[in-house]
Amino acid sequence: MAGSTQQGRGRGGIVGINVTPMVDVVLVLLVIMMVSATYIVSQSLKVELPKTASSDEAVTTVAAVTITRDQKLYFNSEPVTEEQLVQKLRAAKGSGAEVNLVVSADEAAPHGRVVHVIDLAKVEGISKFAINVERSL
Repeated sequence: MAGSTQQGRGRGGIVGINVTPMVDVVLVLLVIMMVSATYIVSQSLKVELPKTASSDEAVTTVAAVTITRDQKLYFNSEPVTEEQLVQKLRAAKGSGAEVNLVVSADEAAPHGRVVHVIDLAKVEGISKFAINVERSL
């Protein structure tokens, strides 16, 4: 019997470590890691698409709305009222191009005002938004 001492022979216990199960586990973990890494990379892979002279897609328009500390509105650096902002958003959406809205608000501007501007854009059919922030060091 392995691991037991028999009388008269003076054999000791098993002194070697069986590494086969450890290698099997490590290989299984390696395969799992490789498969999951491939899935993660495929989800975040950025591809540069080739450019053509004749493209059928609509041009994307960026509309910038700025809200100051005292709640004044600016559309592409031009001061506007709320009604004028709605008209400009409607005109930008009506031009046939896809409109991306970038909202820049002063730190002291009320959160409700920012949400209201985004809601005005949603009503006009603009569905892509970005909130401009400054990176702190």
